[in-house]
Amino acid sequence: HKIPMPRDRPNLGDLIEIFRIGYQHWAIYVGDGYVIHLAPPSEIAGAGSASLMSAVVDRAVVKKELLSVVVGQDRYRLNNKHDNKYPPLPPRNIVWQAEELVGQEVLYQLTSRNCEHFVNKLRYGVACSDQVSDAISVVGAVGVCLAAIGLTVLLQRSNMQAS
Repeated sequence: HKIPMPRDRPNLGDLIEIFRIGYQHWAIYVGDGYVIHLAPPSEIAGAGSASLMSAVVDRAVVKKELLSVVVGQDRYRLNNKHDNKYPPLPPRNIVWQAEELVGQEVLYQLTSRNCEHFVNKLRYGVACSDQVSDAISVVGAVGVCLAAIGLTVLLQRSNMQAS
C-alpha cells in the first residue's frame, strides 16, 4: 500500500524526523517506503511519553520497517539539517551501511548513542544530536537562572539582617 509522504518525497539516505510527544525520533530513508532506525524496546509509534522510558535502557535494536509503521499517527518531515555543516556521504554508502546494521543489538545511551546520533553517523559520518545539546543548553540556562535567583535571595537576606 502507498504510504503518505511529506510534500517532498524522500531520497535514499534522507533523514526523517518523527515528532513524538516530548521528543523527536529519527530514521533514515532506504527506499521503497522503508526506513532504518535505532529502536530501544519502548520506541513504538503512538506510545507517546511511554517512549521516554528509553532513557533507562542501555540496548537498542537496529530495525528496518515501513516509514508508515514507524511514524504511526505522528507527524514527520524530511530533515537533512546538517547538510551545510557536514557533507553527506554518498546515498548508496549510507543505505549499504544502514542495511548491514539491521538486526544488530547495539549500545544505547540517551545522551551519546541515541536514534539521532545513529542516523547522523550514517549520513554524515558524525554522531551528533541537537536534542541532547539543546537539552544541555536548557538545563545550563535554568541552572544559571536558579543560581541568580538564589544569589538575589541571599543578598536580600543579608541586607535585611544588616539593617
